Amino acid sequence: MRAGFLRIGIVAAGLAVALGAFGAHALKARLSAADLAIFETGVRYQMYHGLALLAVALLMAQQPSPWLARAGSGFTIGMVLFSGSLYTLVLSGQRWWGAVTPFGGVAFLIGWLCFGIGAWRATGR
Repeated sequence: MRAGFLRIGIVAAGLAVALGAFGAHALKARLSAADLAIFETGVRYQMYHGLALLAVALLMAQQPSPWLARAGSGFTIGMVLFSGSLYTLVLSGQRWWGAVTPFGGVAFLIGWLCFGIGAWRATGR
């Protein structure tokens, strides 16, 4: 599982860089300022949580934990639901995708809670 989170984190962070460049260059002239800001929010949260997955994988290498595995799952699900729904909303024009975004936010929060518990237990503090 640790290797899976490491791979997902690397791909997610790299993809965030590519999507950020795509948004800044290809979409800038095509989207409203509001939609571009929505797209950029998706990119930013994807990058944050891609990096968080790398941290989870590194900590799991030191101290495997079901809490860290839950954290990695929460971050992964959160990226798909949160960032994915924002990208889809902007690129498709289907505003109802915005209703999916909060579920991704909840997955992120669960991921951070589990990461905190897992890190606490892994470090003994």
